[in-house]
Amino acid sequence: MTPRALGTTVLGVAALAILGYGGQSLGRVWQMKHEVESLEREIAGLRVETAELSAAVARLRSDPDSIEKVAREALGLVKPGERVLKLPPAPGGQ
Repeated sequence: MTPRALGTTVLGVAALAILGYGGQSLGRVWQMKHEVESLEREIAGLRVETAELSAAVARLRSDPDSIEKVAREALGLVKPGERVLKLPPAPGGQ
């Protein structure tokens, strides 16, 4: 085999190897890009949730009406002398 033919063969094999492994790398890059986009959307949602929770904490620290609302709705507390009336659910589930 001549040196020129050997060089062409080596170059061809190298090109095929690069294409084979490069194709896998491109697939992995595409997959990672979609994963990054998904994680960025999740982070954006968590930032919104964090802002809402921070605002709720600030209200609870400074607004007595917010504290009373949580105490009544979430904890079922009542003021002394108040009566709680529990009505049956309306027909039809409304």
